[in-house]
Amino acid sequence: MNFTDSLKNKDSSYIIAEIGNNHQGSLELALKMSEEAIYCGVDAIKFQRRNNKELFTEEFYNSPYINSNSFGDVYGEHRENLELSLQDLDKLKSYIESKNCDFLVTPFDFSSLEDLEKINCSFYKIASADIVHIPLIEKIANTLKPIILSTGFATYADINRAVKRLDEFKSDYSLLHCTASYPANVSDMNLNCIPEMIKRYPNAFRIGLSDHENGIDSASIAYLLGARIFEKHFTLNRANKGTDNSFSLEPTGLKKLVRNIKRIPICLGNSSHDLLKVEEKPVFKMRKSIVYKDNLEKNQKLDLSNLEFRCPGEGLEPYFINQLIGKTLKTNVKKHQCVNFTHIK
Repeated sequence: MNFTDSLKNKDSSYIIAEIGNNHQGSLELALKMSEEAIYCGVDAIKFQRRNNKELFTEEFYNSPYINSNSFGDVYGEHRENLELSLQDLDKLKSYIESKNCDFLVTPFDFSSLEDLEKINCSFYKIASADIVHIPLIEKIANTLKPIILSTGFATYADINRAVKRLDEFKSDYSLLHCTASYPANVSDMNLNCIPEMIKRYPNAFRIGLSDHENGIDSASIAYLLGARIFEKHFTLNRANKGTDNSFSLEPTGLKKLVRNIKRIPICLGNSSHDLLKVEEKPVFKMRKSIVYKDNLEKNQKLDLSNLEFRCPGEGLEPYFINQLIGKTLKTNVKKHQCVNFTHIK
């Protein structure tokens, strides 16, 4: 089942654990991360694929890249050391899908897309950086697979251009609001773009959030604004080497994010304000009844001096008090006995 089936209910959410390159080029680590993400309850796990020789200019590929997060002395070597083979991705796909979880990949270039088609990826994510790469968007649209497109560092003109092309291809696409900063400051999240995007792009299947905030609050807010797809970077240890680890969620955080989002529609419930069975016992103990302050005899005229309000709420509610004042008892009553209309003339 892919995400379009999962989201047929308008209140349903779809949560993607973005492993990206946090696996450090290790299939073993990628499998362990996938296992943990599935345990956390995500709907999909996402990876990335690059053909670095195709993607980078020769100069950029060979540019020095020496820092604490480097996996190679030059940038191309660094990127190559973080790549999983196509065979690795195929093994991950088989494992993840066997656990009833979706497998998702972002192709960054044409040959990566061609490779991913060989292992029959069921749908694709397009990175924010490629929202202006209309030729790549067209190639992905030609697969006739569902598409999720991030919109970081893009104007509405950029989104309009990409959406226009996707509409021309009659693609099944969703859009993710995104702040392409890693991590993103909460002041830069601009979550009000979500209802605006819902209004502007009615042909989009769903609007969602690619969330780079260093926490779990924005996703829940985004849900209330209409987002239904959520992408969050995931790691086993934020202290691991790699630029993405520091702002990724560890298993505990991811599990809380999944829990919080999935229970929002449950919490919202309905607007009928009916009396709930679960409320009866606690409210019975706390609500007040109108009771007699003392033992009273037949023909006693009732006023505020011989009535009071006490728990539990098993008799007449306090709002009946004005219907009792001035009435006369037609029977003897006892102290703290609940007042009843059958007691009065």
